Amino acid sequence: MTGEPSSVLPPPRVPDRRVLDREIGALAIPALGALAADPLVSLVDTAFVGRLGTVPLAALGVNAALFSMTFVVFNFLAYGTTPRVARAWGRGDTAEVGRTILQALTLAVGVGVLATGVLLAAAGPLVAIMGAGGELRDPALAYLRIRALAGPAVLLIMAGHGIFRGLQDTRTPLRVTLGFNMVNLVLDPLLIFGLGWGLEGAAWATVAAQWSGALVFLWLLFGPRRELLGASPRLPRLRELLPFLRIGGELSIRTFALIGTMTLATAVATRVGTAEVAGHQVAVQLWMLLALVVDAVAVAAQALVGRYRGEGNALALRTVTNRLLFWGALTGVALTALFLAAAPWLPRIFTDDPDTLVQVALILPFVVWMQPLNALVFVWDGIFMGTEDFAYLARQMVLSAAAAAAVLLLVLPMGWGLSGVWWGIVTLMGVRGVTLGMRYLGPRGPGRG
Repeated sequence: MTGEPSSVLPPPRVPDRRVLDREIGALAIPALGALAADPLVSLVDTAFVGRLGTVPLAALGVNAALFSMTFVVFNFLAYGTTPRVARAWGRGDTAEVGRTILQALTLAVGVGVLATGVLLAAAGPLVAIMGAGGELRDPALAYLRIRALAGPAVLLIMAGHGIFRGLQDTRTPLRVTLGFNMVNLVLDPLLIFGLGWGLEGAAWATVAAQWSGALVFLWLLFGPRRELLGASPRLPRLRELLPFLRIGGELSIRTFALIGTMTLATAVATRVGTAEVAGHQVAVQLWMLLALVVDAVAVAAQALVGRYRGEGNALALRTVTNRLLFWGALTGVALTALFLAAAPWLPRIFTDDPDTLVQVALILPFVVWMQPLNALVFVWDGIFMGTEDFAYLARQMVLSAAAAAAVLLLVLPMGWGLSGVWWGIVTLMGVRGVTLGMRYLGPRGPGRG
């Protein structure tokens, strides 16, 4: 014994499995609630507008599709904000947390105003592109011009979700989402029927609801959580916004590749036959419903991976990602078992047409047995968003989409029918699983590089 201090460092802290499970559950369960509640505005609008007649309902449907396609490109305000805030939070850099929050909010307002301007200026051509002519044109235009006024609010809500997820808080976004859905639920019948505004009343109710949600997020950040912004907050410079814009470009490539593949699948199913495309639509809705559940684990992955990455403990980070994948796989297996049990009656929620039900029965096994693979892919997606590996996510999605498109384009000439369409979707998810798994297990995976 020399009495000299030991040069052996203590082993890095590895989070206890039970602690990790509690952290994952605390983030994923409220996130599932928020994800499930998010489409409620459109569902409530549809329920009330449906009572006005076919034309108003069709005009609402045109706008719902248009706004969905327009604003999905800006989801980087949530996906890009969460890991940046979480990483700064994990390393205790409160100044960077404040800067990231202000950058996300500034970009949301700026891009939101720009999106609103484009929607208002191009309202006529956009409605025409969506095929809304004749008696459908005027109500669709009126709804679009009102609803566009919520553009900045929609993006502020996206940024708010990303900020609070990064702060390891998914309960606040859930409360805000439920709150502005209640505003819409109250205002819809009042404006549509009480004041007799009809379809335009639904548009104003949505605008009021979304602005109420955006203002609550702003009030929280500039009021009760004011300390997050630092002692002297300032508006970010343009060059400070460039990393967000780069992330936006990479995520847009990923998003358009995914949407393009699913659109091509629907187009091919349409050419196979009427009953086939109806069955395909039912199967896709079931598939998306299941994706919602696993997406909650992916949200937890974005937040936790960003935080543990900020702490700089590679072993802990790898432990966290392995545990997230375990819960993702377990969720996928549970969903498979649940849907196997519900398969005889579940499709009848969507349709009672015998021909359509035959087609759904043909492809339902694809939906059921893909769940473990889907779950791993979605959680890997969340993990790599947490590590901010957005460029790789874009590349692997383009590769996956190209492989799927190659299969889908052979469906009609080879006579593969609706099963061929779903083999194309299996190809999409299979290539995604292989490319994401290789990245995860390789030297540049989380906790390795």
